[in-house]
Amino acid sequence: MNAIIVSDLHIGSKYFLYQDFDLFLNKIPQDAEFILNGDIIENPYAKLEKADQRILERIEQMSFRQKVVWVRGNHDNGYIPQNLGNIQIKQHHTLQKRLFITHGDFFDVVMPQSRAFIKTFKMMHDLRVKLGARPVHVAEYAKKWKRFYRYLRKNVMLNAVNYARENGFKAVTCGHTHYAEEQFINGIRYLNTGAWTELPVYYVRIADNDIKLKKLVNPSNLPKFARSDKPAASSFPN
Repeated sequence: MNAIIVSDLHIGSKYFLYQDFDLFLNKIPQDAEFILNGDIIENPYAKLEKADQRILERIEQMSFRQKVVWVRGNHDNGYIPQNLGNIQIKQHHTLQKRLFITHGDFFDVVMPQSRAFIKTFKMMHDLRVKLGARPVHVAEYAKKWKRFYRYLRKNVMLNAVNYARENGFKAVTCGHTHYAEEQFINGIRYLNTGAWTELPVYYVRIADNDIKLKKLVNPSNLPKFARSDKPAASSFPN
């Protein structure tokens, strides 16, 4: 098994870490399965800038030489790429019974029940930016609302773990919450790859039957991936 998983690029957003991800793509080995785990696009109906379109073209070109899987997220719904290449579009993806891969909105019962609050929240976020606050992605701002954010995060995590256990998977990985973390719950391993809209960024590396959540400290200094690469030193806040 040889794969790399990322999520929540939000291509088209002004907060997408374009340069970091562009460098990251240079390091992905051609024998690795590359899995995009949802919310790859910020707005499925918006026209992309040339720089953003170039990233999609690079991913398309990758699909001609290696397996590329695009797992849809809630932001991707409605998006129809002009050129797919050999990219496989899926709702979920699995690596045998070892790992269930899904964006996470599938397990989110909080946000669908909180639409009025979320709409108001986004209006507050836009207002604070207009008033001069440091502009950040709305998901990063949401982390300031610690109680609600923790509730959302744990809801996705526990539902994902329950699904994995009931369906015989040893581990499950999601995105969606923009919060990188790794937990063991009732014998099931849960990994979340965070997002590419704020630093640091994370990815899941699967090699030699080992699954690792890794922090990408400096993409420009990242060596070519090796099967023996070690986990980056990182800590995950509660």
